[in-house]
Amino acid sequence: MPTAALQPHAKRSRAVRQDQARRAAKPKVAKRAASRRAVERVLVIDIGGHQVKFLATGETEPRSFRSGPRLGPREMVARIERLAADWTYDVVSIGYPGPVLRDRPAAEPHNLGRGWVGFDFARAFGRPVKIMNDAAMQALGSYRGGKMLFLGLGTGLGSAMIIEGIVEPMELAHLPYKKGTYEDYVGRGGLERDGKKKWRRHVGDIVECLIAALQPDDTVIGGGNVSKLKELPLHSRPGENVNAFRGGFLMWATADTTASDLASTAPATRERPQKQQQVRQADLRSSGRRPRISKSLIQRGRRRSRPRLA
Repeated sequence: MPTAALQPHAKRSRAVRQDQARRAAKPKVAKRAASRRAVERVLVIDIGGHQVKFLATGETEPRSFRSGPRLGPREMVARIERLAADWTYDVVSIGYPGPVLRDRPAAEPHNLGRGWVGFDFARAFGRPVKIMNDAAMQALGSYRGGKMLFLGLGTGLGSAMIIEGIVEPMELAHLPYKKGTYEDYVGRGGLERDGKKKWRRHVGDIVECLIAALQPDDTVIGGGNVSKLKELPLHSRPGENVNAFRGGFLMWATADTTASDLASTAPATRERPQKQQQVRQADLRSSGRRPRISKSLIQRGRRRSRPRLA
């Protein structure tokens, strides 16, 4: 049979295959669009060593209960389901106080009970679950762009960095400092042991060290104890705990999510007055004075700069 006689048939076959491929693709696109529309309501859980706070899309007031060294994951899920029984949500975001790997806790928390590693949160809630380090979740909700360092003053010391939109949780709390670790001096235990005056000095010293070492464009000091600071360390701004919920909503954001969509899901931010901090920093900028560097930081720099003797 001549080749020319096969050409019209080949063209028709190719056209049929392309049409079939287009028809097969349409349901998938529609299914993806439907799934995006269905995932609208998020339950955000912020787990802390002192209390567990949670908020769902469309709600205005977070709910909470005390945590502590005996709280395990099964009890936490049961209490949240009981207290949020009148809320509707499709998916869950969890801010976990420890390292997280592939949406699962990678280590047991320091200030809670045991059993978190290996626990199946998706099965317990009966819904899809995403898990992120708690400091990283609050950092995500505080992010404005560039290279940002987040430090959370709470039961311990939470830390995270975001560089050009990439979230990197950090475990700076357990680095050595004086006779213990950073967390020993600026966590809740250090505040109760040393009192506010010494605790504030330690916070200022540690923040200065970390800013000098990491060179962020923006530094956010958050956590429940930020309100106990008389003045913020230089080149930093206060974070709001409500940003943890905003970060939890962002964990489920898609490319189609708009700013108005996010605003409708996130609770309103209540800005705390920080007049003393703002005035002090403005005065320093206008006067041209250099920021104060602590003596301990200078001494550490001198020790490092000394040449080694053979």
